[in-house]
Amino acid sequence: MIHIPSEAPVRVGLVEDHHLVRDGLRLVLGMRDDIEVVAEASDGPGAFEIVDRDRPDVLVLDISLGDTDAIPLIPSLLARSPRLKVVVLTMHRDGETVRQALLAGAAGYVVKGAHSSELTDAILAVARGQRYLHSSVTATVIDDSMRWLQRGDPLSAREREVLSLLASGQSAVEISGALGISAHTVRRHVANLALKLGLHGRAALVRYALEHGIVRGSGRREHNTPGAAGERRP
Repeated sequence: MIHIPSEAPVRVGLVEDHHLVRDGLRLVLGMRDDIEVVAEASDGPGAFEIVDRDRPDVLVLDISLGDTDAIPLIPSLLARSPRLKVVVLTMHRDGETVRQALLAGAAGYVVKGAHSSELTDAILAVARGQRYLHSSVTATVIDDSMRWLQRGDPLSAREREVLSLLASGQSAVEISGALGISAHTVRRHVANLALKLGLHGRAALVRYALEHGIVRGSGRREHNTPGAAGERRP
């Protein structure tokens, strides 16, 4: 368990769209003498208001705020308060969400369902300039790093699957159904693919997939072109 002096409590802001969850977090953190909850919000605009008005040391941020994906908000929140640390609190355990949150600047990542002590440890750790990853996602980050070191392949197996389906013409919703992941996760994969490969837009990603033999099967897009299919008939 991590402790800091009680005379200097870590000032924490909570951003969570479920009222009951927010109440529970406030009660749990309120039992500590080294943590002080200074403000709460339920959406993105409220998160910015907390940062501007209350200047917390740590912002505990649920990255699924209704229909809003809060990961893209993290860089702007950090820009408003350079000393701010963000701890992501989420139900998402998939590797791509973890990677995107860390790339956006999150210093901590805790999965909902964790013991309350893990959240307090995360808050106190990041307040001291450390990083904190929940045990259920640590293996994902380590595996990703090892793959890069051993193979030098810029794309993970899941990213190649997403790119293959994207290039075959499927939408984010269709890809999510095929792979058993959320549409939000698919969109994060696509954003990360564009970042890794230095490409912009779906057309560029499709072209990359075709050029590198990543598309499942062969000749999909051509068969959808009027006249092209006719030319192939005997």
